[in-house]
Amino acid sequence: MSNPIRQKRPAGILGAGLVIALGALTACSSGTPIAAESGTPSPPAAVPSAIQTELPDPSPSAAPVDPRKVTCEYRKDDSGSPAKFVGLPSKKPTKAALRAKTMTVRTNHGDIVIELTPQTPCTVNSFAFLAGKKYFDNTVCHRLVTVKTNGVDLLQCGDPQAKGDGKNKTDGTGGPGYLFPDENLGPQYVRGVVFMAQGGDAANSNGSQFAISFSNENAQLPAAYTPFGVVVKGMEIVDKIAAGGVNAFVDDITSDEGGSSAPKIPVRIKTVVVS
Repeated sequence: MSNPIRQKRPAGILGAGLVIALGALTACSSGTPIAAESGTPSPPAAVPSAIQTELPDPSPSAAPVDPRKVTCEYRKDDSGSPAKFVGLPSKKPTKAALRAKTMTVRTNHGDIVIELTPQTPCTVNSFAFLAGKKYFDNTVCHRLVTVKTNGVDLLQCGDPQAKGDGKNKTDGTGGPGYLFPDENLGPQYVRGVVFMAQGGDAANSNGSQFAISFSNENAQLPAAYTPFGVVVKGMEIVDKIAAGGVNAFVDDITSDEGGSSAPKIPVRIKTVVVS
């Protein structure tokens, strides 16, 4: 089964099976059903004019992390997924990664600035490593899904080989050739939160794909995806892309074999800077 934020395996982000499950889920914050039993999604929540300025609080059971004492477990991805391998990050987060406050995604529409949380040192260390290797340069945000199409509202990026046209069957399957465990599970994926994408049945299998939430509707998602930051500048860019509509890929929510619905307005990442 796939789910809406998959990194499809053997290679993608959230897939389709989760969409099916969403009809039975309830919102974490209100306890009200997300969708009717028929599977028809509820009307999307009104998009607030403001965005989060920090990640929501994690669950009380989430233990605080001392980033300086963390040892990261990066392991080779042997799933057969397409990979752009540029090496492995260091197991100990670098000083630059530990000091990093933001990740800036420079796109053809302007900059999207993400404030990073210190509670995800291995995730930030990975992004700092990949950004330094120019891994994300000239890639596209390959997936756009909405409450109407998939039950959630998110823009997904980070597949270095994706075409982002809604036609390519391998979109959503690419990664860096390594995987690493989840971090900081607990905060809800409300508007502005940026989190890692992985198969819903593939915990601790983060790579390079990430998703930007553009509505509070995503608070319904289970705490299965690493939230590593929040957009503090450029959310209007995501809103514009979302308003432009979706080039639907017919099997997007029913297959884990690849292929993603894409934004009608192309989003090209010029480069990513972690600083």
